[in-house]
Amino acid sequence: MRRREMSDRQAEIYQYIVDFIRERGISPSIRDIQHDLHISSTSVVSYNLNVLERLGKIIRNDKISRGISLPGLTPARLDQAIGRVPLLGTITAGSPLPDPEEIDLNSAEQIVIPADVIPPNRLNGVYAMKVRGQSMIDALIDDGDIVLLRWQETAENGQMVAARLIDENAVTLKKFYREDDRIRLQPANATMPPIYTAPDNVQIQGRVIGVLRSLL
Repeated sequence: MRRREMSDRQAEIYQYIVDFIRERGISPSIRDIQHDLHISSTSVVSYNLNVLERLGKIIRNDKISRGISLPGLTPARLDQAIGRVPLLGTITAGSPLPDPEEIDLNSAEQIVIPADVIPPNRLNGVYAMKVRGQSMIDALIDDGDIVLLRWQETAENGQMVAARLIDENAVTLKKFYREDDRIRLQPANATMPPIYTAPDNVQIQGRVIGVLRSLL
């Protein structure tokens, strides 16, 4: 199911608020956010805070300078409120993906996954990829969206997976089907043909478990 999600800027502000409250025990002011995130004006900060409030990510009290809070959360509970997963790049033709369990999470780019998307205790082995192209548009996955995948090396018929084509040294996002002595990788786009290949030419590198929609 597609859902309205935060933009990159809003996710950055949200994460800043979470980290600020965790580290200092108070919420940041609008000027704190503007200064530390190098935002052009306080009005831009206010606009993005209003969006976060409409999305239910924060609660604002405009009558005080540090009137931002997180719904139902106290600083002591923030570590359980959000999770992060590595963003491994763009899912398109290219090099095979690394196993997320072998990635140095201190150096890999990461994205914030709020608990209302996937609870942090269910993020083990999960990674993210940005989608390029419209081969899965009929499955409501569009160009620029981010897919969340759980690392696994097997798949059942009909599951949407990241599949590496070994001979082509390419990774593609498709639905997986095993048919007799071949594998069918099926796009969700009526204008695109399926990919047929031998079973030993396919390496499953994860199953799609969620989608973060791009608003751009």
